[in-house]
Amino acid sequence: MLTLKSVQAGYGRLPVLKGISLHVRAGEVVTLIGGNGAGKSTTLRAISGLLPIWRGSVEFNGLNLARLTPEKVVAQGLALVPEGRRVFATLSVNANLELGAFHRHDKKQVRRDLEEVKERFPILRDRAHQAAGTLSGGEQQILAIGRALMARPKLLMLDEPSMGLAPRMVAQVYAILRKLKADGTTILLVEQNARAALKLADRGYVIETGRIILQGPAAELQEDPEMQRAYLGKGYREVWE
Repeated sequence: MLTLKSVQAGYGRLPVLKGISLHVRAGEVVTLIGGNGAGKSTTLRAISGLLPIWRGSVEFNGLNLARLTPEKVVAQGLALVPEGRRVFATLSVNANLELGAFHRHDKKQVRRDLEEVKERFPILRDRAHQAAGTLSGGEQQILAIGRALMARPKLLMLDEPSMGLAPRMVAQVYAILRKLKADGTTILLVEQNARAALKLADRGYVIETGRIILQGPAAELQEDPEMQRAYLGKGYREVWE
């Protein structure tokens, strides 16, 4: 479904991605794991058309996305839940959800989808007329996921969905992602929370300084000694031991 081949991208003259290659098959959950500054969010921005691709290609169902605007990328069936949620704070929950369908022209189906999203996430139904900025961080994350689903995506991309959330809300967000996976939603998940991401994912990639350094089935990555040392907290010895 999605294929990145030797993608290079960055900001100004600063290279961030140094030849990223990965793929996501239909129905899979794939996670991209790495530390701060590794290039995770930059990868999603390059896929989404928010950042120019210097070299390489991004293909979605055989279509090269490299020169498409972000709006046209969304219209192809890719939806991004951005880092930090980025809801429209002064607008109502309902208005935020409706904005997720900005590119759609099937008004009757949009209304049905709006009700379906609120049925799926009762907190959004209960807070439908409340300003999004008054929601808790976890509730805003649920709203951001619901907004992305209003685009009827073929591929849902999430950028650090657990960032800044209390453990209880992280568990709730991942319960939502597990249900989406069970429903057959194709997901590309960017995370620092490697343990949670690998429990959810079918396959994973580990990125460091703009390069993929590990890849494989999620279960195998969880057992990889380097993965355990660097990201899962196993087998690590403090410097004073």
